[in-house]
Amino acid sequence: MATRVLVVEDDVAIRDMLCFSLRHSGFECDAVSDAESGLALLAQQRPDIILLDWMLPGVDGIEFIRRLRSNEYFAEIPVIMLTAKGESEDMVKGLSVGADDYVNKPFSPPELMARIKAVLRRCQLPEADNDQLLEFGGLRLDMKSHRVMVDDERVDLGPTEFRLLHFFMKNPERAYSRGQLLDHVWGDTVYIEERTVDVHIRRLRKALEPSEHDSLVQTVRGVGYRFAVD
Repeated sequence: MATRVLVVEDDVAIRDMLCFSLRHSGFECDAVSDAESGLALLAQQRPDIILLDWMLPGVDGIEFIRRLRSNEYFAEIPVIMLTAKGESEDMVKGLSVGADDYVNKPFSPPELMARIKAVLRRCQLPEADNDQLLEFGGLRLDMKSHRVMVDDERVDLGPTEFRLLHFFMKNPERAYSRGQLLDHVWGDTVYIEERTVDVHIRRLRKALEPSEHDSLVQTVRGVGYRFAVD
């Protein structure tokens, strides 16, 4: 079955170009011009990945991601933001609310197709892990249901944070550099900067904070991060 992509882009020319490039590359494509239409379409047809413009009429891309990540049925869908905003603080803001990648306009269709495939690869955990249940101190990660629970309460995580927590829980008490985390969690891709790791670590800690499990994700000065279970 072909991978389905939802494009949320208000510029007609860019939207048509994206759909043409996606279909030419073997993807199925649904396209809308605003966030509200995109959210409504999710209920009818669940995409495998979303290409999302930052500057949209009405509800902008940032708010779209916030709503997406707060919905347990859609929270795991990966999102690539498309934007003319090129400042580093804008990139951090996009990643902080839950985007999985960030592409500046103008971009080349071949590069975008490669980045879509890279995000999809790193958001798919190995089949061998599908029957695993990992648990530390009441924090439970279930690979079959793709859920994280604390005392029967769900912890809402985006796909990148889920994959990051899965890696930490499989490899507790070992310190990893940002580069090592990129290799293991994000995979072999030239598109991701090391500071992206810090953004997703903050998102993971924030999700774990209500249950006070955020302290398990520790900063190791001069090295990187570790998952401490003692």
